[in-house]
Amino acid sequence: MNWWHGLTLLGSLAVTGPVGIAIAVWLMMGKSWRLAAQWCLLFGGAMALVVATKVAFIGWGIGIESVEFAGISGHAMRACAVFPVAAFLAFRHTGKRLHWIAVALGVVLALLISYSRIVVHAHSVSEVLSGAPLGLLVAAAFLWLASDADHLAMSRVLVVLCIPVLLVLPHVEPIPTEQWMEDLALTLSGHERPFTRLEWPNSRQSVQLRFMQQLRARQMEQQMRQRMQRGVVQPGPRPPWRTPDPQQVLR
Repeated sequence: MNWWHGLTLLGSLAVTGPVGIAIAVWLMMGKSWRLAAQWCLLFGGAMALVVATKVAFIGWGIGIESVEFAGISGHAMRACAVFPVAAFLAFRHTGKRLHWIAVALGVVLALLISYSRIVVHAHSVSEVLSGAPLGLLVAAAFLWLASDADHLAMSRVLVVLCIPVLLVLPHVEPIPTEQWMEDLALTLSGHERPFTRLEWPNSRQSVQLRFMQQLRARQMEQQMRQRMQRGVVQPGPRPPWRTPDPQQVLR
């Protein structure tokens, strides 16, 4: 696993989900009930928007083909929402300068995680550019709401709550969120199969598929010529090439 794959793992639901819950628990332990509710509404609302855009694409093909937008990046949104807020709360009782340096580092980490989704070809640029600002908007709204709060639990509690997440990170199994959303989309739309990027003729996946088909055809033709030159087979009518099923090719 290279550096970018390690970063993208930090944005997975198996990591950002527990950290988001730890933030809510930490606020409730400090009896900051209103802030806890506001955090849950902000983070939960953004999560719901991510799911809605992905289900709309999978179930009905609602997206923007020209920029390959098939749904807001959940990794980018969650990372940009969770890590700046966690840094803000964990370093709240330090000096003002160190406090905001920690928040800035949280933002930088979140942006690197967002960029990693492009590097590992998990999302298009448009999907990351919609997810990251949404998450940063959630974080900024919460920081504005929490800036005047005086009675908060000790920051060490948040660190303690996050330690188990960091310890199990190397052993995290991916949560099948994509499968859950696909099942939900098919149930709601009543369609038999999900809509995919292959339905877009100019998408990256469609171009890659056509390249693979052409490459395979050239390889088979070259093998046939070599066999004919060695006398293994006699020239005959050229067999028709069977176009492979796109879903099978990408698996």
